[in-house]
Amino acid sequence: MKIIVTGSLGNISKPLTIELLEKGHDVTVISSNSERKPAIEALGAKAAIGTMEDIDFLTETFKGADIIYAMEALNAGVFFNHEIDFIQANIQIAKNYKEAIEKSGVKNIIHLSSIGAHTNEGNGILKFHYEAEKVLNELPNYVSIKFMRPVGFYYNMYAFIPTIKAQNAIIQNYGGDEKEPWVSPFDIASVIAEEVEKPFKGREIRYIASEEISPNEIAKTLGEAIGNPHLQWITILDEDLLNNLINIGMNPETAKGFVEMNKARRGSVLYEDYYKNRPVLGKIKVKDFAEDFAKAYHN
Repeated sequence: MKIIVTGSLGNISKPLTIELLEKGHDVTVISSNSERKPAIEALGAKAAIGTMEDIDFLTETFKGADIIYAMEALNAGVFFNHEIDFIQANIQIAKNYKEAIEKSGVKNIIHLSSIGAHTNEGNGILKFHYEAEKVLNELPNYVSIKFMRPVGFYYNMYAFIPTIKAQNAIIQNYGGDEKEPWVSPFDIASVIAEEVEKPFKGREIRYIASEEISPNEIAKTLGEAIGNPHLQWITILDEDLLNNLINIGMNPETAKGFVEMNKARRGSVLYEDYYKNRPVLGKIKVKDFAEDFAKAYHN
């Protein structure tokens, strides 16, 4: 099948591309960075260089595809850009996808959504996933969509490194012994590759997770990996985390979204729909990720 992969060679899109190629699919990878073209082609995929803001480019690239894997991808530096409304910018990308999908005539979509997309209240920065799903659900009924809802990515834990080095602790506005789900990008890629092979019919939702583990267990696992068996996870007030994020230069509105998202993790408010539709857990556990975390920490 001819499959379009968005997200360039990112944490999910690269392993997904490799797996799809291994299964014999014709894969085109969209990237806004022309310097990625040689690396994309080295994998055996075609490269389409353009942006998610260019609807004509998207439409032309989508034409003739059997399946499109669509994700809203803004680089992490956007969190610190005070001129960009992060949520609205992502919603606009979803609108661009919708228009390009309609114009191109593609009928099968796999959309990377997220935990928290089941509601538009109390989920903070994740609200844009609810809105993006809403936009895509406005597509004609002949377009089948599989909404993938992964939980928190393991690689988000790299953000813990600065406070571990500076204060010998992981510092967040949630914590304790209550387990919550996390996921490896490799497990996400495997699930998406699996869904490519399955029939498309109407609108479907699938949650993706690798392990359910508590903050205290994470601190223990990461601490042991970096040679700090006494590493602690410290919980601070919402207001204190907000001030910390603003002080390091994050867009204040984006910072508020992060704090609200983390607040929703307490008491499993964020995971209400996840637990109603609990998935089979993936293969890669936090202990596996901890090896990569330790390399990043020591480098």
